[in-house]
Amino acid sequence: MMICMAPRNRRRRDVLPPEAIELIADRFRILGEPIRIRILQELESGERNVSELVAAVGSSQPNVSKHLRILQESGVVGRRQEGNNVYYAIADPAVIDLCDAVCSSVRDRLASAVKLAAEMGRR
Repeated sequence: MMICMAPRNRRRRDVLPPEAIELIADRFRILGEPIRIRILQELESGERNVSELVAAVGSSQPNVSKHLRILQESGVVGRRQEGNNVYYAIADPAVIDLCDAVCSSVRDRLASAVKLAAEMGRR
């Protein structure tokens, strides 16, 4: 998904119409559930079936299936059926880039907080 913002080295951002802003907000809402992030982490290394995802994320089958449906309906995840098994995979690789950017930002923020706490502890 393209957020339609200017590159980091430019200050001006394009003005987005309300409809586009709503679509962007919907994408962030979809990614706002921790179990969905865990599912995406598992799918990042390749496709998985529901049973594998249930074991990996530590939730119930109905709960994982519900979140997979939401991810699929949003276009983030795709599915394919092979016999009785349904396999899920990431359909929109941009979602991984988005998660990586957020993780990097959170990691930097935590590192700064740890550094500040260490400096205050020395005083």
